[in-house]
Amino acid sequence: MDFNEIQKLLNEQAECRAKIKLIPFDGSIEVKEISGEKYLYARKREGGKNTSTYIDVYSDERFETLTRQAVELRSLKKDLRRIEKKLAELGYAEEDLSPRVLLNIDFARANVKTLIYDQAVLEGISTTFPQTDAILENGVVNGVRAQDVQKILNLKHAWEFILDKDVLLSETNYYVLAHIAGMVNEGFYTNGGTIRGVPVTIGGTSYVPPIPLEVDVKETIRDILQSKDDEVEKAIRLCLYCMKTQVFIDGNKRASIIFANRYMIQKGKGLLVVPEAKVEDFKKLLVAYYEGKDEDKITRFFMDECWRKF
Repeated sequence: MDFNEIQKLLNEQAECRAKIKLIPFDGSIEVKEISGEKYLYARKREGGKNTSTYIDVYSDERFETLTRQAVELRSLKKDLRRIEKKLAELGYAEEDLSPRVLLNIDFARANVKTLIYDQAVLEGISTTFPQTDAILENGVVNGVRAQDVQKILNLKHAWEFILDKDVLLSETNYYVLAHIAGMVNEGFYTNGGTIRGVPVTIGGTSYVPPIPLEVDVKETIRDILQSKDDEVEKAIRLCLYCMKTQVFIDGNKRASIIFANRYMIQKGKGLLVVPEAKVEDFKKLLVAYYEGKDEDKITRFFMDECWRKF
């Protein structure tokens, strides 16, 4: 088996599935006129019968958006079939997740809106929870900057990716982290999942992270995973290391937290999230950690304030 090719295909498969889940309606878009008013429906053939599902009152903008999404959905399904065929040709067979991990997936899905909202607060995105909820449901909301809407949708995309069964069955490594970073930076940077090659500064601290080397990042991630720490401590160390290293040009806190949660869910250990009420405390501890102080304190903070068990 070509394990590197399988890993690449599994990531592509999970991304396709995540994008498909972001499209709210499946089928061809049709317009019906009832009593002089126009309405939008999704038409689909299921079980040999045509079904028609109501979507919304007609508007030109909504019709164009839905039509574009329907075309994208057909393309994604075609890509998914191609990937699945290739995986079968390579001899890949799906494994089963443990009941504990399946429960953890359900736990994450039940709380995903709160998780994304808390991450948005940590990033300084000034949306309320109802606004965040509306963005996650509809993709748009009045009164919120387009770039903030994009960041929230990118978080949704990345969370869908890590909750995919095949992603959770695959190895935890640099490539998964890079794929997540590419998702959270989508629409902002062409190569948002590529290791940083330029200097960066971090607001509020004198710490200047060196330009990372891919070989060092891969080795450190491997060392953390092979350490004798328990699984939750490993997840916290992965998160903190990736934040401090500033592996990518942007989105490092977002990518690091999602990467750590992917490991937590894979091990059935719950979730790691910085609650809205604790963001300022976390930022102070993070600055101290960047400057080489209080690593034990921020680790304890994660354990006491950020670990959601189920």
